[in-house]
Amino acid sequence: MGFLALLLVASMPVVQVLLIGVVGAFLASGYSKILTSSALSDMNKIVFTVFTPSLMFVSLAKTVTLSDVISWWFMPINIGITFMAGGTLGWIACKILKPPQHFRGMIIAFCSAGNLGNLLLIVVPAVCDEDGNPFGKDSSRCRSLGLSYSSLSMALGGLYIWTHTYSLMKKRHQPDSIQCPADSDEECQAQKVKANGEAADADEETPLPLSAKIDEQNEEKQMRKTTDLSEMQEAPLLTCKGEVAKKGSWTNLKETIHHVVEELTAPATLSAILGFVVGLVPWLKSLVIGDNAPLKVIQDSIQLMGNGTIPCVTLILGGNLTKGLRKSELKRTVIITIVCIRYVILPLVGIAVVRAAHGVGFLPHDPLYRYVLMMQFALPPAMTIGTMAQLFDVAQEECSVIFLWTYLVASIALTTWSTVFMSILS
Repeated sequence: MGFLALLLVASMPVVQVLLIGVVGAFLASGYSKILTSSALSDMNKIVFTVFTPSLMFVSLAKTVTLSDVISWWFMPINIGITFMAGGTLGWIACKILKPPQHFRGMIIAFCSAGNLGNLLLIVVPAVCDEDGNPFGKDSSRCRSLGLSYSSLSMALGGLYIWTHTYSLMKKRHQPDSIQCPADSDEECQAQKVKANGEAADADEETPLPLSAKIDEQNEEKQMRKTTDLSEMQEAPLLTCKGEVAKKGSWTNLKETIHHVVEELTAPATLSAILGFVVGLVPWLKSLVIGDNAPLKVIQDSIQLMGNGTIPCVTLILGGNLTKGLRKSELKRTVIITIVCIRYVILPLVGIAVVRAAHGVGFLPHDPLYRYVLMMQFALPPAMTIGTMAQLFDVAQEECSVIFLWTYLVASIALTTWSTVFMSILS
């Protein structure tokens, strides 16, 4: 494939995202006012609870088989490496750049979570349709395999995104100082009132000083007030520290288990697990999936709902973009760092990982499979991050600005790295 042909193929899905994003931006702008803040929030809830789980279930149930799981076993590990490498680089970037605390989880999420489904579903089959591609002359077989790889990538990526990235975006900024728990607020306030009352009584009982001792008495009074205030502030803190110290390891363990269970019971995660079960159990798959399946209407209904995921998420992205254009507290260095991590460092890591895995015999000889594994390292950030930002009402403007620049650069970066990957595999 020539460079210009590859440029056209690789840029088309990104251009589609940008065009639909422009529609969303117009709908959320002052000219239309259709996608208001409440409308965006409601749409996000629908995407979170209905559309995304439907898409995950259908993609996995139709694609995954037992033989695929055995032969494609390295793909979940490869995706895990992308999240681990990107998350580590994002954590290092946060340590160096020192952004505000409530932005750090979002920055790590942008560095670690790639668009592992939507773009691959469009790019990989389009590459197979081009003459001269290095993946064989049978374009129909190449396209079928490409869709299978991309669907599995989307499903596995969704598992990582709705557990790892979901927890990062959900995490709130916790103040560094130890504060009193909710049930001790009254006690803390009572101590403060009492201390203030004692300080006031002490001031009232102080006799009027002689003119020759005014300065000395004022200094003594100020020292007494400072001492009372320090004691007043230290008392509740010490009480709270004692309460925190009493918190046992068993309570911490229960809280950790509850947090993990809460993340694993997210609708998208549950639907992905259910899709795996249906795909791996032959009689269940024949019951729901296929043209002759008795319950084919269930598959068609779920697929119809899943088809709304990509346009809705992209419209939400464009709607949030208008907020990002108005204001943003994010520094330019942070955006440049995210772009460099996603489009320079991670693709180089991907080449090293895939070539090493192929060298030791972990991968099948299919070059298309290796191409998909490499592409997983060079993708722009997952648009689901914008959905989570809207869902949790956190850093929406900053997400919009990062999406704008990363997807603008993606048209060039995807084309360049696709050319490099295919030249390595040909």
